[in-house]
Order: sequence, then C-alpha cells, then structure tokens
Amino acid sequence: DGKKNHSCNQCGYSTIKAAHLKQHMLVHSGEKPFACTQCNYSSTQAGTLKRHKLTHSGKKPFNCKQCNYSCTRANSLRMHMLTHSGVKLFSCTQCDYSCTYAGNLKTHMLTHSGEKLFSCTQCNNSFTLAGNLKKHMRTHSGEKPFRCEQCDYSCAFAQHLKSHKLTHT
Repeated sequence: DGKKNHSCNQCGYSTIKAAHLKQHMLVHSGEKPFACTQCNYSSTQAGTLKRHKLTHSGKKPFNCKQCNYSCTRANSLRMHMLTHSGVKLFSCTQCDYSCTYAGNLKTHMLTHSGEKLFSCTQCNNSFTLAGNLKKHMRTHSGEKPFRCEQCDYSCAFAQHLKSHKLTHT
C-alpha cells in the first residue's frame, strides 16, 4: 500500500519495509556486523563490505570506454563520464579553477584558506582531507591492506600495489 508503517523510535526515520528499519537501527547501535577479513574495516551492510573488498584486490570492474579510468562503483563511473562532456558547473570565486563536482570545488577552496582540519595524533602532520589522514595513519599502524594476488607482497597504499604489479608483466 506504500505506507511507511515502520518507524524508528530514536529519530524521524520511517520506511515501508521492516528489513529496512532493522538495517537503519544499526546507525543508532553503532553495530557493524559485516567485517573485512583483511583489515579492520567493518560495515552495516553486506554490499558495502563487498565493494570495500575490491580495494584489497585492486579490481575495478567499471571501465570508461573513452579513457583508461576504472573504478569499483557504477555510480563513480557515471560521475566520471561527466568529465568527458566538458561541462564544468562549479567555479572558484578566487581563481579560474572550475570543475564538474561540487565536492571538488569545496576541496579546492581549502587550497586558498590553507585550512587543515585533520591532524595526526601521533605526529605533527595535518591534512585538508580526512581520507588523507586515514591513509597517513597506515604509516604509524603498519597496516598493509593492499595485497598482490601473484605473490606475497602487501603495502599500505593502492598506488604502490599498482606499481608493484608492473613487476609481474
């Protein structure tokens, strides 16, 4: 009947399906039942874990037909295709930079402010992006989530694995 009969008792979320509410409740409990066996990543959804696992294998099943770009998500490929259209809807007010995505402009604006909101707790490095801090933390933890499928090599950064794979060709 289309009615959202299943409501969260902790926030305003409501849904048609009980299973969706059950999934939503994990947001409040903090429970992440789907754990990666190769690193400390965990997720609230099986599909998200499956996509994460692609980062370890280096597999990128979605490929651009116009260039050598490849990625792990169909949506990322759709977004990438906008770069070939030449349309750049977002422009910097302080320089001539323009881009296809609002997020890229937001990140670009940090180059003008010099703001680095993400600081390492173990050394004096700081970063404009949370993702860069996360990658940096691997230098302290020794975590090497990227593994070669052809030998026992593992490393902390995807780009290093990509370079390593060239040694097998």
